Amino acid sequence: MTNIIIRGPLGIGKTTAAKALAKKIKAKYVSIDKLLEKRKLDKVDKKLRKIPLKNFLLVNKIISNIKNKKLVVDGNFYYKKQIENLIKRLKNCKVFTLKAPVDVCINRNKERKKVYSELATRTVHNLVSEFDYGISINTENKTKEEVIGEVIEKI
Repeated sequence: MTNIIIRGPLGIGKTTAAKALAKKIKAKYVSIDKLLEKRKLDKVDKKLRKIPLKNFLLVNKIISNIKNKKLVVDGNFYYKKQIENLIKRLKNCKVFTLKAPVDVCINRNKERKKVYSELATRTVHNLVSEFDYGISINTENKTKEEVIGEVIEKI
């Protein structure tokens, strides 16, 4: 059993890919953003200019208590400590970082139901791009099926 962590910037296609992947491999889909939002932990700290690490670690604890055989977790994961903490809690994990130029993410963001500002898209892209983690997949000019295929190939 392998748990999958899908990380990447806003507008990259994480949620689309993660939901489809979870369905395909019969895993439970978990959204970091939804858990943060539901518990009102999604507020940006004005001094840090991002959501504090402690909020993500609280969500990791919640995720680790989900009783399921396999999880596909999607989030920005712009703190390396958050990823490492979740891997430790879930044990058997593979991490995939989805990548594309910021302009691709901005254009994809415009097609979403809940559109974020260009500034938010650029900010999250910069935060996520500060480091690589796991296996990188370039999503530019790829369909959802092609991205999922690459993930499945590597698990």
